[in-house]
Amino acid sequence: MKIGIVGCAGRMGRMLVKQISETSGCTVAGGTEPETSPFIGQDIGELANIGALGISISTDTEHLFEQMDAVIDFTAPVATVAHAKLAEKYGKIHVIGTTGLTNEEQAEITQCGNSGTIIQGANMSLGVNLLAQLTKKVAAILDDDFDIEILEMHHHHKVDAPSGTALLLGKSAAAGRGVDHDAVADRGRDGITGARKKGDIGYAVLRGGNVVGDHTVLFAAENEIIEVTHKAGDRSIFARGAVRAALWAKDKPAGNYDMMDVLGLSD
Repeated sequence: MKIGIVGCAGRMGRMLVKQISETSGCTVAGGTEPETSPFIGQDIGELANIGALGISISTDTEHLFEQMDAVIDFTAPVATVAHAKLAEKYGKIHVIGTTGLTNEEQAEITQCGNSGTIIQGANMSLGVNLLAQLTKKVAAILDDDFDIEILEMHHHHKVDAPSGTALLLGKSAAAGRGVDHDAVADRGRDGITGARKKGDIGYAVLRGGNVVGDHTVLFAAENEIIEVTHKAGDRSIFARGAVRAALWAKDKPAGNYDMMDVLGLSD
C-alpha cells in the first residue's frame, strides 16, 4: 500500500515516515510541505533519520493524493479541509488526525466521505479509544450526582484547547448520559463563576514542557472520586494508530469512519 504524508517534516510527519517504513504491507511513497517550508527537495527518509529513501519532499499535494493509495494528515484545519476535498476528487483514503476543527470545517470533511474514504480520530491511540468507551459506559451507570471533569495536559507548542482528545472524552461522557454535549460543556472558568451547575461536563487545560498528552476523566460525588487516566509517553502511539487505520481502510467503501471502527469498538 502506497502511503503519503502531508506535513511530512513536522514532528508527527517524521514519526509517520518512520512508522510506515517499519510496518509490513505498506511503504512511504511521498510527502509534501507548504511552499514556505525550508525542507522542500530534501529526502523524506533522511529528514526522519531512517536513511535516504530516494523520495524528495514536494509542494504538490494534489499530485500526492492522485498517486497514493492513502494519505495521512496531521496538519491544520484549513489545510485538512482542502486535503479531504482531494481525497473525494480522487477517491482515496484520507486518515485525519487534525484537531481544532470548527463545526463548519467538520461538515465539509464529512461531505467528502461521499467519494473518499475518510477516517478521523481525535486521538489515534488504542488506549485513548478504550478510555473513551470506558468513559461512556461509566457515565451511563453513574447519575448526575457524580460531577464529570476532563483534565488534560500537553506540551507548550499545542495551539488548540481543550484538546481534541479531551473533547472526545467529554462527548463520550455526554453520550453515556444521553445529553447534548454542547449544552452541558463548561470549557473554561475564570472569576466569580458561581456554583458548579449540576450535570455540566467541565474541562481543565494545562500546557507546559514536552508532555505528549495526559488525559483524566474524573467522576466526583460526595465522599468519592473515580478517575480514569491515559498518559501518552511518545507520539509513536499516534503514528501506529494512523498507519493501522490506513491499512484497515484498504478495502473499505467510500464513507466516514473513525478509530472506533478501525479498532472494532463501535457500538
